[in-house]
Amino acid sequence: MFAPDMNGLQRTIRNSFSISGAGLHTGKEVTMTFYPAPVHHGIKFKRTDIEDQPIIEADADLVVDISRGTSLEKNGARIMTTEHVLAALSGLQIDNVLIGIDCSETPILDGSSRLYTEAIEKSGIVEQDAFRDYIEIDRVITYHDRKHKTELIAIPADSFMLSVMIDYDSNVLTTQYAILDHIEDFKEQIAPCRTFVFLHELEYLIQHNLIRGGDLNNAIVFVDKIISQEELDRLAAFFNKPRVTVLKEGILNNVNLLFPNEPARHKLLDLVGDLTLVGKPIKGHIIAKRPGHGANVRFAQMIKEHSKSQTRKDRIPSVDLTQPPLYDINQIQQILPHRPPFLLIDKVMEMTDHSVVAVKNVTMNEVFFVGHFPDEPVMPGVLQVEAMAQSGGILALSSMPNPRDYIAYFLKIENAKFRHKVVPGDTLVFRLELVSPIRRGICHMRGYAHVGDKIVTEAELMAQLVKKSKSP
Repeated sequence: MFAPDMNGLQRTIRNSFSISGAGLHTGKEVTMTFYPAPVHHGIKFKRTDIEDQPIIEADADLVVDISRGTSLEKNGARIMTTEHVLAALSGLQIDNVLIGIDCSETPILDGSSRLYTEAIEKSGIVEQDAFRDYIEIDRVITYHDRKHKTELIAIPADSFMLSVMIDYDSNVLTTQYAILDHIEDFKEQIAPCRTFVFLHELEYLIQHNLIRGGDLNNAIVFVDKIISQEELDRLAAFFNKPRVTVLKEGILNNVNLLFPNEPARHKLLDLVGDLTLVGKPIKGHIIAKRPGHGANVRFAQMIKEHSKSQTRKDRIPSVDLTQPPLYDINQIQQILPHRPPFLLIDKVMEMTDHSVVAVKNVTMNEVFFVGHFPDEPVMPGVLQVEAMAQSGGILALSSMPNPRDYIAYFLKIENAKFRHKVVPGDTLVFRLELVSPIRRGICHMRGYAHVGDKIVTEAELMAQLVKKSKSP
């Protein structure tokens, strides 16, 4: 949808910082360095150990492996096990950051997102001069994998919410649920929750040399079979521990549970990380039954494709022209300095702190039709842009304490496109939204003009609000 959240300014980190540790599967020591990034940059990785330091975007379309984590690859450069760092960034609502990494795999740390979130908060978080571009779930989106009994559903909601259920048909790890109603609670309620593994999976990973950087301090191990003390001793020796035992709950004594449903909370953490690959923050309620990286990534791709297909449709404002306007022509003249024949909007239908919808009825009586292709009248594109600017002027001037004391002057027009001709009888609906907050009188907007369900004109406009000179 087109309206950004007024409180949803893009965010980045204030200061650069580094964090080091061993990769879970490679066992290699790795250092990640986080750098502030400009607006609309997104989250990107940079392989600093490779010639030319290739960039890999956090993008669901770049996922190449989900067997033991979510791995991204572009032009032969790979980043493995990205979900925990991505979850930390999304959990703290970071939109723009560049992450330099000197290895192919992120550090596992304590098996959660806690150390990442702490480091990000310590570096500082700053709001930027641009609004967040949300993906708003406007219909139900469903992913279903019968083989794995997995189901993910996205339903409309005003904020990002998640509900997760896990079920492994296990006596030691029974059905669990986890809910995150407010992303602001991620740091305390979700970030500390560590990954988990069943003992039989752990043995397989050890035998296949897949967890060379593993440590019993960064995973909860569920014991789902009878195991001898001799086997436990071998396990202790592998992880360089003096002794491990099985607690009555069916888990090794390597860690204490932070929450009774810590495994479900960690699966929610993984889901937050994988959905970061959509590329934009989501407004919607995600309900997941038995999620995993494969399903999460496929679902992220579905949401991304839905967003692409809806982009143009979502730009078309839903306006009931039979309803009374917010401002009629007389009220508009109380705000804008323009007068006929150069007052080019007839009414304002909607307005928020950051968007406006205005209307112009194009009639054969327009003065410009006399000389502009009189045999086949077409509204000049420059006047469509002027009408668009006047619509934006209503929004910009309304932000001032006394709008009649100010006037808006053009500073710049960019990316103007004229897609369809506008002729007598058309009703032009203009929709403008702020690209960034109005500061120091500078107003930057993106505008669209519609006739029916077609976008006929679009442009980016920049104007300056200037106080009128007083008459002597």
